[in-house]
Amino acid sequence: MQQVTLNNGVEMPILGFGVYQIPPEQTEQAVSDALAAGYRLLDTAAAYGNEEAVGRAIKNSGVPREELFVTTKLWVQDAPAQENTERAFETSLAKLGLDHLDLYLMHQPYGDVYGQWRAMEKLQRDGRAKAIGVANFYPDRLLDLIINNEIAPAVNQIETHPFFQRAAYQELMREHGVQTQSWGGFAEGKNNLFAQPLLTEIGERHGKSVAQVVLRWLIQRGVVTIPKSVRPERMAENFDVFDFRLTDDEMAAVATLDTGETLFFDHRDPEMVNWLAKRRLDG
Repeated sequence: MQQVTLNNGVEMPILGFGVYQIPPEQTEQAVSDALAAGYRLLDTAAAYGNEEAVGRAIKNSGVPREELFVTTKLWVQDAPAQENTERAFETSLAKLGLDHLDLYLMHQPYGDVYGQWRAMEKLQRDGRAKAIGVANFYPDRLLDLIINNEIAPAVNQIETHPFFQRAAYQELMREHGVQTQSWGGFAEGKNNLFAQPLLTEIGERHGKSVAQVVLRWLIQRGVVTIPKSVRPERMAENFDVFDFRLTDDEMAAVATLDTGETLFFDHRDPEMVNWLAKRRLDG
């Protein structure tokens, strides 16, 4: 598996398995199938409600812990954010049945971000989280966090797909040592992605599916990606993207699909900020 090296020297697989929107009752089997297919990066979150199922799959898989790279995410915390962040971390760790995380992400750029981040810095220093990062941070929020804290985020997980490519932002993050990770790499099929003519044509040229072309495009850009599926055959297909390479012309052609706009929602939209910032998880 191809790896990326994070800003603190930790190595992270460039391709993993995400469990967003997989119901808890299906998650254990899905993760078990993903591990059997060869995935070693697993991405979940407290807000997904399926950490316990991920933990059961890990426990029963027989895969040595040192081979796994496990990520989960902190939801928005009320003051005192530092205490609540530590409590939330311990809750996630217990649900996963692990003694440390490979990556802990702040899920949303809301609440007492600095209190949350200081607690996360301590978790990294203590070795409880090998690396820490953020998700859904736009450039201004990310740079402000970097400038005003000791530890820069190792990762920023953001919406990234052929219709919203974030190339300029990726370059800015690269300058500051932050690894781009994609969520929504397939755009959840929006804009009829799986039948998009250009992507279909490129796939036919290589004997690959549109999904494989998109994953290969992300990987060649150095973007970590975490496709989700509950079907073992699709998991295997998504994993089979290291035996071909897109040409420079093909990469340039995919770049023309960029609309520069989100296909989901803008984290700077006041209504969305109000909804996300006020949402709390049970317990």
